Amino acid sequence: MLSRVAENLYWLGRYIERAENTARMVNVNANLLLDLPKGTTPEWQPLVAITGAEALYAERFGTTCDERTVLKFLVADTANPCSMLSSLSFARENARTIRDFVPREAWELMNELFLFSRDNVSAGLSKRGRYAYLKHIILGTQTLAGMLAGTMNNDAGYDFLRVGRNLERADMTIRIVDVRSASLLPDDPRGLRPFENILWMSVLKSLTAYQMYRRKMQVRVGRDDVLGFLFKDPDFPRAFFHCLSVVEHSLWRLPRNDVPLRATTRLQRTVQGTDVAAMTQGELHEFIDQLELGLGHLNNEISRTYFLIEPASAA
Repeated sequence: MLSRVAENLYWLGRYIERAENTARMVNVNANLLLDLPKGTTPEWQPLVAITGAEALYAERFGTTCDERTVLKFLVADTANPCSMLSSLSFARENARTIRDFVPREAWELMNELFLFSRDNVSAGLSKRGRYAYLKHIILGTQTLAGMLAGTMNNDAGYDFLRVGRNLERADMTIRIVDVRSASLLPDDPRGLRPFENILWMSVLKSLTAYQMYRRKMQVRVGRDDVLGFLFKDPDFPRAFFHCLSVVEHSLWRLPRNDVPLRATTRLQRTVQGTDVAAMTQGELHEFIDQLELGLGHLNNEISRTYFLIEPASAA
């Protein structure tokens, strides 16, 4: 397989996952308003922080972080490489250049999903049409992932796709935990301690993890159990450890895998050997920073090993 094709499949997996995660995150934050006490509204700036686009946002909009501005920036702003529309555009371009390696039906669905997201973006930015628009995107990306899993040859190309998808998923999981657990809501003199479980429920719902958490943990939603579940659970598909396990399994099937595998194993041991529930918020933030650096290092090692060029930082 050509290194160019392998790289395109890797980034196809990452961009599809990124578009879904962005749509899911915006939807959950908007719906959180229904569960909070009257007069309290969720902040939107943390969503920008989750995507890592704070510098670009500040450069373009300054300190303005109202709902409409952030929503447009994250969903429809093509000048933002992390926006949902940009991610779908990049995914479509990667799929277009390797159409011989993906099923025709998957390419057609990818194309239709991008065109829908572009042509209906005005409805998606309105309060009335936002939920249906984002739900369509989420279901479309999940359908696309399922179609690729069910119709694509399980060869090296599919392994690169899985590696990309699960690295992106692992990255987004810990970003959501980091930012949302730190400052999801503005300071409220009345105090929001009684609603803490609702905030942690929103973390789970951002990852579609609420029902599986209840089934697996069989306890009420709380910080310690949520952190343990999202970092260490071996079975939940969006848990950090599970994502790394899928990456490890896919790398085992690829040639010249020594260096990327060592980087993956190092991250797995780090997260399994750390009691995240016992950490303060500051310690948790530093630990997540270490994991982010580890994921970046793993991405670089995969790029150096298989793509023959110095890796560019992820958009």
